[in-house]
Amino acid sequence: MKTNVQTGLKSGALGLSESVIMGVAGTAPAFSIAATTATLIAAVGNLSPASLLYCGLIMFGVTFAYMHLNRLNPNAGASYAWVGAIFHPVLGFLAGWALLVASAVFMVSGTIPAATATLTLFSPELASEPTAVTAVAAGWLLLVSAVIVKGIKPTSYSQIVMTGIEVAVLVAVVLVAFIKYGAHPAHAFSLALFSPASFTPQLFATGALTALFFFWGWDVTVNLNEETRDSARAPGLGALLAMLIVLALFMGFAAVTLLVLTDQEIQQSSTNVVFAVANKLFPKPWSYVAIIAVMLSTVGTLETSILQFTRTMYAKGRDGTLHPRYAVLHKTWQTPWIATAVITSLGLVFLFLSSYFSSVNEIIKDSVNAIGFQVAFYYGLAGFACAWHFRRDALKSPFNMVVLMLWPVLSAVFLWFIAIYSVPTFDLTTNVVGLGGIAAGAVPLLLNRRKALRQHA
Repeated sequence: MKTNVQTGLKSGALGLSESVIMGVAGTAPAFSIAATTATLIAAVGNLSPASLLYCGLIMFGVTFAYMHLNRLNPNAGASYAWVGAIFHPVLGFLAGWALLVASAVFMVSGTIPAATATLTLFSPELASEPTAVTAVAAGWLLLVSAVIVKGIKPTSYSQIVMTGIEVAVLVAVVLVAFIKYGAHPAHAFSLALFSPASFTPQLFATGALTALFFFWGWDVTVNLNEETRDSARAPGLGALLAMLIVLALFMGFAAVTLLVLTDQEIQQSSTNVVFAVANKLFPKPWSYVAIIAVMLSTVGTLETSILQFTRTMYAKGRDGTLHPRYAVLHKTWQTPWIATAVITSLGLVFLFLSSYFSSVNEIIKDSVNAIGFQVAFYYGLAGFACAWHFRRDALKSPFNMVVLMLWPVLSAVFLWFIAIYSVPTFDLTTNVVGLGGIAAGAVPLLLNRRKALRQHA
């Protein structure tokens, strides 16, 4: 089959500022806060800001790994390419496959909150009806996919607008909350809560997988490295800056939630924590800006998830570890349109299946847990790969030892421990999607193994 792979992705289309915006959008601050804050607080209570801080510090080890590995090889496949080159093509394939599975599952947990927010604005009585929610979610998925196929520049322009509004709303809510409730908080605040001694090992582990979901997505910057100027440096720096921004937003909003809402209000808010906080701070209809922020955040991270999926599939198709058709680019827009069609189709199928769940919250919970497991798997592989490849460079200075080896490998160990620790706590659906999704990679792996091994020989 003849392809137009040789034309390549549209190089130099993005700059550092756009890379940072993509990284922030990938973590979806408003969506992550709305979807998981209540769950995190239910798990660790007043220790939620500290839990996010420590999990964020752990995640920086993976960020450093991505920065250095990207300098080594700016490849749209990111962890797939790096792990395969440093360890073994099979491990590289599985790292990339885990990202593909996580992104595909996110088509459900990403589109449904956008649909719920849309219906809350226009038809509140349907916002908890799974069939109506999945129908609107499918509409969002098709719209976002169309923008992505059109080109990386239209995608980045839409992302700048959506992420700018989202971050502005979150910052405004945090500032007003501290002004209004700082003197009489719903939950008492103390710096002692940030002490590691406040956690038991079990308590820390319980909140860690939920906290991991908060931070997933910043690595989209390196999946776009072939389309970014200064491809060896800018994507990694963009990821680091994005992580600093979202860590501040996540900790700030966790603190604000405890500041403004009582335990009962947090429990009742479920996946609408952002709106619940805004509703106590602003008179209607101004509080509805929080719903708009969550909707834009969800659409934005849906966009970055599709970008990660398509660029990883493109890289695998280009290398021959998946069928070359997935590396076919649109002749005009230079986007992997077949890979985009695949993720869109999978998303529509998963949305159809999810409509049979009894509640929207059940869909979100199972998909978030499954994604957390898959993300821990491929982030961990990247951390180990960085430590192993740069083990000699790490001996040159204490700084190198920390950022090239110790921090990445400790982060990787922690992520894998949390993933293994969480498996017995998952229900059957989550385990089938989380573990079975990665295991399913054995099928295309075996089908393409001979070709892949020749490619890397």
